[in-house]
Amino acid sequence: MSLPAYEEVLAPNKYYDRTFDMEAAKLLPGEYYATGRDMLLVTVLGSCVAACIRDPQTGIGGMNHFMLPEGGDPHDLMSATARYGGYAMEVLINQLVKLGANRSRLEAKVFGGAAVLRGFTTVNVGEANSDFVLDYLAQERIRVLSEDLRGIHPRKVYFFPATGRVMVKKLKGVHNDTIVAREREYNHRLSRAPIAGEVELF
Repeated sequence: MSLPAYEEVLAPNKYYDRTFDMEAAKLLPGEYYATGRDMLLVTVLGSCVAACIRDPQTGIGGMNHFMLPEGGDPHDLMSATARYGGYAMEVLINQLVKLGANRSRLEAKVFGGAAVLRGFTTVNVGEANSDFVLDYLAQERIRVLSEDLRGIHPRKVYFFPATGRVMVKKLKGVHNDTIVAREREYNHRLSRAPIAGEVELF
């Protein structure tokens, strides 16, 4: 389904953030959000990764939150696993372009990929996600301004697309069951869903 250029989806959890006194959207696994407005995008990451991408000239920016399905090489951008990750990236990038961003000016900040699903899978999911997002951005020649990847702690990420500012809070003292349960359920959905097919590149 093609989306109108003025509508920013696909994170349905919008709210007013009283701390920062602005409109905000909270992203869950598998979601993204793109906007040209001055607002806040928030997500909590365990093994998943988030790319915060923006056009610094227009202030149009967005965030995604995704995890690679198991079973492929994250460094092989032609593998089925990487095709899913590529789809997650392209959906966001294409929406930014529809809103008026220039693809050649895009820059990124990337976060997540912690080892919070240890003992659940045969591979280090967080490491694979981290490797993929950096490989993908290098291949697409999108400059990475900063990164906070891997490690053992979940992160809460606050992204202000209009300015490019990002605040990251390491969640060291919290009970991680909710984050892990959410990512396990997302991982289960990925294992049952077909890998995304062709993606229009422009």
